Amino acid sequence: MALQTPQPSPRVFVDPLVTSNPITLQVLGLCSALAVTSSVLPALIMSAAVIAVLVFANVSVSLLRHVIPSTIRLIIEVTLIATAVIVVDEVLKAFMPEVSAVLSVFVGLIITNCIVLARVESFAMQNGVWASTLDALGNGIGYSWVLILVATVRELLGAGTVLGYRILPTSDGGGWFEPNAMMLQTPSAFFLLALLVWCLQCARRRQDASAAQPERDTTTA
Repeated sequence: MALQTPQPSPRVFVDPLVTSNPITLQVLGLCSALAVTSSVLPALIMSAAVIAVLVFANVSVSLLRHVIPSTIRLIIEVTLIATAVIVVDEVLKAFMPEVSAVLSVFVGLIITNCIVLARVESFAMQNGVWASTLDALGNGIGYSWVLILVATVRELLGAGTVLGYRILPTSDGGGWFEPNAMMLQTPSAFFLLALLVWCLQCARRRQDASAAQPERDTTTA
């Protein structure tokens, strides 16, 4: 009888979205979160780039994990990541030169992004292709929604637009909204991320406390 390959748990994909989010819980990949979130479009492109690199790197390492010598595994992992980053960078330069110019060196820095290398080393090296794909997608989407949320708030409050479309009528055009130029500066991303991390940690503590309360009641009874 043929052995059945165990199916990966859905938590491999779900957990990185919130409960083990790479930015808000693991505090990884903060450079891009601070640098490319002044508007939504660069954040979207950066998110897509990171997801593409994560999936490629995780799948490649998972396929090769049994033949990669342990002594040079990090070199091979970084080489695979760098290959994906170079392809993504060249695609952006060819089809989206303006966005590529805005992202500047930050696409290249995906090579050293702790999220990518951490998932490749800690997960893809020990798991199959399907599980590694889900892990890459979960961490990529978890990274992406934080970037896009921060970028949306910064662009909306800093310029009154989202993806360049006017949402809030500004005072210089006869409207009521006065743009806050500070929101377009890098420190605003830091404070927004800190606020998001605080909110998620508070919600997690309340959830843990609520889950523990029935156990106390049962023990007392």
